[in-house]
Formats: sequence, structure tokens, C-alpha cells
Amino acid sequence: MHPHLHTKDNTACEAVMVALEECHAKGFMWKSMGMCNEAKEELTACLRMERYKRQSKNRNNVADSNAKIRQIWKEIDENK
Repeated sequence: MHPHLHTKDNTACEAVMVALEECHAKGFMWKSMGMCNEAKEELTACLRMERYKRQSKNRNNVADSNAKIRQIWKEIDENK
């Protein structure tokens, strides 16, 4: 199961999403026979990479923020 696909965070995977939707539009038998599995796996890989990029960016932002907070507390402790 995927998160909501068409969001601002997943724009890099738009082509893969469209391919999967087109495959699903071919009908129930097409999906049930596993004909869309390759498109689904590509979408999963793409979404995973996008999530990894967001997590790395967020991790770096938190590290910078924590460093600033530590510096501020260090200055406060020195001025006591």
C-alpha cells in the first residue's frame, strides 16, 4: 500500500505513477494476472528513493538546528 501518490513530495515519480494507473485501467484481469507488478515495483522503488532523500534532508536540518541550540545553551551557561 502506498501513501497518497499525487503530492508535492512525489513529483519525481509522476511518470511511474501514470504508467501504473494506465496498467490498472486495463481492467481487473490484467491486474489480477500480475501484469502490473513491474510498474508497481518501479513505483515502490521510486517512492522509497524520494522518501530517503527527504529523510536525509530532514536529518541534516535537525543536526544544524541542534548545533545552534547547543551553541546558544553554551553561551547561556558561560554568561551565568
